[in-house]
Amino acid sequence: MRILVSGGAGFIGSHTVVRLIENGYDVTVFDNLYNSKITVLDKIEKITGVRPDFRLCDMLDYDSLENIFKEDHYDAVIHFAGYKAVGESIEKPLMYYDNNIRGTLNLLELMSKYNVKNLIFSSSATVYGIPDKCPVDETAKLFCLNPYGRTKLMIEEILRDLCIADKDFAAVLLRYFNPVGAHPSGLIAEDPNGIPNNLMPRIIQAAKGEIKELKVFGDDYETRDGTCIRDYIHVLDLADGHVAALNYVFKNRGSVAVNLGTGNGLTVLELINAFEKVNNIKVPHSFAPRREGDSMSTYADASLAKKLFGWEAKLTVDDMCRDAWKGALNYE
Repeated sequence: MRILVSGGAGFIGSHTVVRLIENGYDVTVFDNLYNSKITVLDKIEKITGVRPDFRLCDMLDYDSLENIFKEDHYDAVIHFAGYKAVGESIEKPLMYYDNNIRGTLNLLELMSKYNVKNLIFSSSATVYGIPDKCPVDETAKLFCLNPYGRTKLMIEEILRDLCIADKDFAAVLLRYFNPVGAHPSGLIAEDPNGIPNNLMPRIIQAAKGEIKELKVFGDDYETRDGTCIRDYIHVLDLADGHVAALNYVFKNRGSVAVNLGTGNGLTVLELINAFEKVNNIKVPHSFAPRREGDSMSTYADASLAKKLFGWEAKLTVDDMCRDAWKGALNYE
């Protein structure tokens, strides 16, 4: 089977492409390389022995995107492409709505035109906003705190409507929690442009001396050590979740939203301490005031993924920290 992967040169996309190839799928990647590098294809080939087909394409360019569908038939699409920086989305909301929504509409129109009826969508736990209770399951209230999250929620609604209108269409909406780690080879890893928004890249910057210290926002939450609790999941577990979702979407119609997380909450300080211990390196850090909009605790109820897909996270926090550091030291 041939799978089309939008944004497949990015952090989560490239790891998923590796897992797809390892599971026997033929893969075509399209990416505009806005926040990724073409050299990742060499690294995927080194890991798997297979170089995925690649098309340089922006999903806003309808004609170029249609050429991809004209070239070959695809059994499913895994859709990662989109802008993803929360802070930037607040500063440039129109850019985010245009790119993420219009780009996805282009993709869905072409899928319908060329009779591709299976989609795995890269959604986010940001659709839960500040949850009322934890663990968070898929029935929780949906409320977004920024334009980035709202684009994810809007696309979820579009896909639900599409599946109602077209009974042959199937979509799995994967709500990620906090992806971290890297491939154990160290060949592919997270490499954000500019100032990273996520915790692990900032831990790595502090450990490497690229920044003076890591700012931990808030030490007065009602948690084990006063810092926020999040659900961190190894990017390879996340990639395996996409493969499992593909197996499901080929056999089921309609739409379903599914959490991908470990189901375990970890405080910011616990993640820092684990990183220091596993890698035998200090992470200089200090405390800063809470950030507006941060929830005290957000972690997943991932039982639906196990029920529907037979999937659950297997890799540990130590694995995440070890692989993230190895990837940071080796990645170019």
